[in-house]
Amino acid sequence: MSNTLGIPRRATLLAAAGLTAAASLTTTGLLATPAAAAPQPLRNDELKEALRRAHARHRRLRTGRPSVNGWQMQKAADADGDIVTMPVAGTGLAVRLRTGDAATVLIHVVRRFHYEVDALGRHGEPNPLEGWVPPSAVRDSRSPESNQASGTAVVIRPGSYPPGVRDGFTEGQRLVIRDILADAEGVVRWGGDDPRPYEGLFHLAVPPGDARLARVAAKVRSWNEAPGAGAGAVPDVAEPARRRRAARYL
Repeated sequence: MSNTLGIPRRATLLAAAGLTAAASLTTTGLLATPAAAAPQPLRNDELKEALRRAHARHRRLRTGRPSVNGWQMQKAADADGDIVTMPVAGTGLAVRLRTGDAATVLIHVVRRFHYEVDALGRHGEPNPLEGWVPPSAVRDSRSPESNQASGTAVVIRPGSYPPGVRDGFTEGQRLVIRDILADAEGVVRWGGDDPRPYEGLFHLAVPPGDARLARVAAKVRSWNEAPGAGAGAVPDVAEPARRRRAARYL
């Protein structure tokens, strides 16, 4: 088992044991002399090698450039980094996204779209869903589409809802989309609301570390564990209370 940096658990435990032993010696007075009390460099070759590999992997994957929402673009997916291919439960599809809260919230958006707006991936539909793309595919790092390169955006049917075109959805479908956005409490933005619309695009609208994202992700996880809640429950989005809720995030 490894931690988030990919460091073997055994190496971490060995290092922790060494630090505990050193602290014990200090409290018993065995390291009371200045020479003995001086800090010693790590001597655990396995831990040092794991750290070296982790730093090398991060240098290899990270671009040092953020997408427009502040999340760092990454050069590759499924390469021991933060962006991996994830299944979208109930759809038979998978999408490359940033692990953790970002993926939890965006996958919820995709699942509700699939269940309530229009089913994705039917009859061998080509490219029904797109997540991460290489930074080299991003034409403008100031555009909302740049968030794909940081694993914090999805595009539904890239070939069906092209940038710059409006009215790809019916009024009823737009009502559902508004309800989905209300689930996200403002942490997800729909490209259809941008001055230059991109109606297939949904992306995070908050930077890394924003407490709102963690709160919404926790809510979605609780729904996923409760029968009859979350994506697939198909609520009445025309209900006045839900429409008032959706109006808060216009």
